[in-house]
Amino acid sequence: MLRRPDGAVLLSTRPPGKAFAGWWEFPGGKIESQETPQQALIRECQEEIGIRVLELSSAWTIGHTYPHAAVELHFHWVNRWIGTPQPIEGQQLLWVATDQAWPYPILPATAPLLQRIRNYKG
Repeated sequence: MLRRPDGAVLLSTRPPGKAFAGWWEFPGGKIESQETPQQALIRECQEEIGIRVLELSSAWTIGHTYPHAAVELHFHWVNRWIGTPQPIEGQQLLWVATDQAWPYPILPATAPLLQRIRNYKG
């Protein structure tokens, strides 16, 4: 979860051709074999939104079962990075302040985090 100094977080839509295309989520993706969740996030941020992560910290791990798969999602705060997020995969990007309404539809596995993010004081 990319977080600007003002507390706003970056959301992106799922790219065309993927399950739940057009639904909002946090940038990131699948962990490849031999990768840690942190390494996967660093790689995915480069591939999906063109930034180089400099600093991240673990936030929450959530399990969710979709009709097509059961997933375990590892959420991390990304507080420092190099570059400007770009929609490399044809997705939309949106910075959302914690006092703003969240965009919808939002991925079911992401929805439980929304209140946690609003209450986070880190």
